[in-house]
Amino acid sequence: METTEVEKAKAFIIVEIIEYIPNSVVIKTIIKKTTGNVTAVSCDTGEAMAEKIIPFDTFVQIIDGKAEILIDGISNFLDTGDSIIIPAHMANSVKGNERFKMISTIIKSGYE
Repeated sequence: METTEVEKAKAFIIVEIIEYIPNSVVIKTIIKKTTGNVTAVSCDTGEAMAEKIIPFDTFVQIIDGKAEILIDGISNFLDTGDSIIIPAHMANSVKGNERFKMISTIIKSGYE
């Protein structure tokens, strides 16, 4: 997993900063702070991100392709441009039935 942030004060095209790699899930940090982070993810067909539970809400937007987001065992099928909020403390996973790219935003404040 790459941990360097995208260069600040320089325009970029979000869908172009992360590539598809066969048989892989790729994660690139856009910005990472103690109060939250934004990451870009690419997922090849047939790949998945392991189920997890985190203590913060997560906003996910599909920027290319189609993804299956499982939240508490319920499938949500998202296409390019679709978004969903994964609630804090709920089991969730992401599947690439087709390849896709997404932006994931976690805000850690407001849970004090």
